[in-house]
Amino acid sequence: MTRLGYQIPNFTYPGITGAEIFTNVVAQAKAAEAAGFDRVFVMDHFYQLPGIGAPEEPMFECYSMLSALAQHTETVRLSALVTGNTYRHPTLLAKTITALDHVSNGRATLGIGCGWFEHEHNSLGYEFGTFTDRFEKLEEALQIIIPMLRGETVSLDGKHYQVTDAVNSPAPVSRIPVMIGGSGEKKTLRMVAQYADESNLSSGAADEIPRKLDALAAHCERLGRDRSEIKVTKLTMVMVAPTMEQVEADLKEVAEAKGWNNDVMDMVKAILIYGDPDTVGEKLQELMATGIDGMTINLPGNGHKTDRIGLLGEVASAAIG
Repeated sequence: MTRLGYQIPNFTYPGITGAEIFTNVVAQAKAAEAAGFDRVFVMDHFYQLPGIGAPEEPMFECYSMLSALAQHTETVRLSALVTGNTYRHPTLLAKTITALDHVSNGRATLGIGCGWFEHEHNSLGYEFGTFTDRFEKLEEALQIIIPMLRGETVSLDGKHYQVTDAVNSPAPVSRIPVMIGGSGEKKTLRMVAQYADESNLSSGAADEIPRKLDALAAHCERLGRDRSEIKVTKLTMVMVAPTMEQVEADLKEVAEAKGWNNDVMDMVKAILIYGDPDTVGEKLQELMATGIDGMTINLPGNGHKTDRIGLLGEVASAAIG
């Protein structure tokens, strides 16, 4: 289960373009593995997200990327954080995850959520639907994907998906963990309690986490699930460097590459855990004190500098204890 994950959410790097981008992503994955991270994640998006960059910035299809990273790493588990269920039929996703498990020698994790990026859906022709539609689709998808990953033949005559005697051969190499991403207390955490091995809280302030953990525990009790079987992590955006001056320099470099003005830079600082190792370590310790089991951390501003990943690994490992 995830204790310390590293997510790669950004592919716009100062001075790095074209084929050099993938080379740098490989270097990040290898640096994360060497630094003690137990999972490497990439986003399942086709456009860059608001707040990180513009839609036309580079963004890779995640499962092609994860399969490629499997050839350059040895121990880290590999996952999307998280798969947008709306982008693939559940049977295709089950086959895709199984292929990732084989090419990584048993290191795949299924991270999945209902999908939320409306502009991406509308622009690229994926059906977005209503909030209710997306959650109904996610639950039906889980009822198809999980049995297929466990070697079962699946039939479902659902509202959104219909499959008949769906077979997944070959079976995965490992028992693939299921992580559901999202923070909704009524719907998402109920599905975590019912279907998942892990929960990743992707949004919300740290002071909201105890309430969400209580909500998960209540769902588990109602469903007869042992809460201790489920590991909960929090997605956290960080920018760390050996000194505050170096952090400021890193931010200035990425701001120039992305065309950010001072207002955007101030907004970025406000949403990041930002600073030198002592400052960042203190904030991460406070986050762990909320009761979560681990963290998934990204370095959207300076992860392309792989020494920053090593530094983050040291600071985050100390915070987790």
